[in-house]
Amino acid sequence: MNDSEALQTATVRIRNIGGIDERTVGLEPGVTVLTGRNATNRTSFLRALMGAFGSDAASLKGDADEGSVELELDGRTYTRVFSRENGGVTTDGTPYLRDTTTADRFAFLLGSNEARRAVVAERDLHDVIMAPVDTDAIEAEIERLQTRRTQVEQQLDSLDSLEDDRRSLEAKRDDLEAEIEDLEAKRDDLEAEIEAEDRTVEAQRENQAALDEVLSDLQSARSDLETVRFRLQSERESVESLREERSELQSELDSFEADEVDRGEVNERIGSIRSRIESLNSTISELQTIVQYTEDVLEGKADLVEDSLGAVGGGSVTDQLVSSETITCWTCGTEVDRDQIRGTTDRLREVRDEQREERAELRRELDELERSMRAAEQAQRDRRKLRDKLQRLEDELDRRTGQIDSLTDQREELAERVEALEADASDLRGQAEGDLIELHKELNEVEFTLDRTRDDLASVHDDLDALDDRFDEREELEREREQVTEELEDARTRIRSLTTAAVEAFNEEMETVLDLLGYDNIERVWLEQVERRVREGRRKVEKTQFELHIVRESDSGTVYEDSIDHLSESEREVVGLVFALAGYLVHEVYEEVPFMLLDSVEAIDAERIAALVDHFEQYPTFLVAALLPEDAQALDESYRRVTWGTDVAPAA
Repeated sequence: MNDSEALQTATVRIRNIGGIDERTVGLEPGVTVLTGRNATNRTSFLRALMGAFGSDAASLKGDADEGSVELELDGRTYTRVFSRENGGVTTDGTPYLRDTTTADRFAFLLGSNEARRAVVAERDLHDVIMAPVDTDAIEAEIERLQTRRTQVEQQLDSLDSLEDDRRSLEAKRDDLEAEIEDLEAKRDDLEAEIEAEDRTVEAQRENQAALDEVLSDLQSARSDLETVRFRLQSERESVESLREERSELQSELDSFEADEVDRGEVNERIGSIRSRIESLNSTISELQTIVQYTEDVLEGKADLVEDSLGAVGGGSVTDQLVSSETITCWTCGTEVDRDQIRGTTDRLREVRDEQREERAELRRELDELERSMRAAEQAQRDRRKLRDKLQRLEDELDRRTGQIDSLTDQREELAERVEALEADASDLRGQAEGDLIELHKELNEVEFTLDRTRDDLASVHDDLDALDDRFDEREELEREREQVTEELEDARTRIRSLTTAAVEAFNEEMETVLDLLGYDNIERVWLEQVERRVREGRRKVEKTQFELHIVRESDSGTVYEDSIDHLSESEREVVGLVFALAGYLVHEVYEEVPFMLLDSVEAIDAERIAALVDHFEQYPTFLVAALLPEDAQALDESYRRVTWGTDVAPAA
């Protein structure tokens, strides 16, 4: 996962972001330790770096109208520009990521990281780990695959039904071949009889030339009459087939639902959603600025506190703020309880998160509206194609109906001509010649029937060839059905696989980290995937949840299960970090983001921080950790260090 050789040194340039006026920092692949005391803007640097990736964590410096952060990485430059306009802050530029939801939760592990805080607050860890998964898209993919599999199976069923057609055609072919053999034998017999009869009556013919001409005309007229009758029957069958096809097309056209999409209304809603998203972006940025500033003040990290309140004898203002149970409000100047400030901050953070949820919901609605518009347009095109095809069918029906009328007239004319020629032949022949005429008539009928039968046989051969072509598709369709079935199963199990992988990743990493850190009284910490019935609205549904188990061992060797509340702050922070790491691995964040950021680990002792950094270092290309000087001393000396402090010049 750590592909440090693939990327070159990264350069970060910051101007008027957080508490930083201006600074440039070079970061090499591997571990970079930001070492310094509180209120030296190490966290501001990490948040600015998050801003370069597109996160809402970065904020404009309080006394600046414009600020920016640039990240040069792998030959490309990513920028984020912050501007103060009309009482709010807007953002522009080309950040590294379009959506930082996954990175914010599992790669940017600051003190306010949602995955870390979810463990401490005992929130539903399953919802946290699965938040980046677009379940709507997965459901749409499942529906698409189900539809395609149904289509393929219908095609295969159609091929199965064609087996009966092939057997029927093969039987018809055999019958026609036998019939042709009989007709050829009958034709040969008639030709022999005619030859014998010709010798018998040859001397009796007086008007042979006239009779031959009449007989030739009669044969031609009868042949034309049979041809017209055959064409007439074929046209009638074609008309019947066209009418059935017309009925099917009309039914298909009628089956289309009316276009219920009001395009004007939908476009207006799309514009409204986009405007609302822009408004939410501004509000989220403002709330983030307030929350960040308040957190920095409470943690003693903001230089602006000293500038605002001034120094009080006996120590720095930062030290007094950290140690005091009360604090001077930086908005009204009165003394207020620190917990009250924390409570207000928590409420602001909840409002910010609600705004983010609303933004995400609006983005999903925007995608759905755009899909609806595309579907409506496709349906309209399909209806237009059906109407055009139906019109062409109507034109063809009119043409063939006219052809039937014309052929009917030809049939009547030919029937009258045959009747007249038969009368002429009867006048010209004698008894023997009458027998000869009947033989010729019968021979003509046999030859005509033989030609028709041969045509029918050729048509059957064509139909069999067409069926063989269709059957050649079977193997490809069966392969496609197998592939679609596999993709469908994969889509159905994707969410379940992710949850299982998250549990396994957490449990494996937690076991490794506990061995590395050596917490003597913690036997095991593990996640269990459980199914519970929970109420959603008016009904109860099955829902997957993660249950965190903590197993301790007493001094006497007794093993018992404990709760997260009874863990030390250090132990809770470690569990939160490992849970975030599990999400990082399961969602393969390292494929999308080459950085992992680490902050607010002061509750963990230095040796264990060093062990954690050593363990986490194997996963991202860049691991940037903000540590106090005494904690940084325990880390491997090979790790690069960047010192932060008001008396330190910017590092290149």
